[in-house]
Formats: sequence, C-alpha cells, structure tokens
Amino acid sequence: MKYVAVVERGKDGWGAYVPDLPGCVAVGPTREFVAEKIREGIRLHIESLRTHGEVVPEATAIALTIDAV
Repeated sequence: MKYVAVVERGKDGWGAYVPDLPGCVAVGPTREFVAEKIREGIRLHIESLRTHGEVVPEATAIALTIDAV
C-alpha cells in the first residue's frame, strides 16, 4: 500500500505528514532526511495500529500538482 506524504519546507527545516494516518509526522534538516523518516514513520505507525488491534486506514489521499496560471 502506498500513502501520500505531504512534505513542506519550513523556516528551520523540513516537515512531512501523512493525511491518511493522523499523527504520522516527521521533521528534519533536509528533504531527503524527512523522506527517510516519514517512510519509517509510516511503517511504525501501521505496526502500532496492528499491535493494538486498530484498523489500518486505507490510502485514499491523492496528490496533484496544479499550475496556478
């Protein structure tokens, strides 16, 4: 299963979150670092949900890049 991760540049670094997995976030100094950490975060988040007998949400978010012209 593939999840959309939104990655944003902030004032002091980078951050990422997964819309379909509330609470699954990562922050760090570079985009590459955050990509690695959010990938790990998704895995751990799903593992925790399963361990606690909770439902793993389906990946429903999609990403579009829109020209604002």
